[in-house]
Amino acid sequence: MDGFTEEQIAQWGLTFGVGGFILYMVFIIVQLARESKAGKFGTFVLFLVLGFGMLGYVAKQVIAWLLNI
Repeated sequence: MDGFTEEQIAQWGLTFGVGGFILYMVFIIVQLARESKAGKFGTFVLFLVLGFGMLGYVAKQVIAWLLNI
């Protein structure tokens, strides 16, 4: 496909696909906080708890990038 290898296409899809999914999950958390009228502290707790897994994935990508893995 236009000179790209399967590995390059998979890496691109993983990077931008998961990135888009993370942005969508942030949108869902914001909507959940709004609909439940969570307030500032409740919204903070929602982002802390539900966003912790996303933060772990981003940290893994940054560490792999820094170590050139």
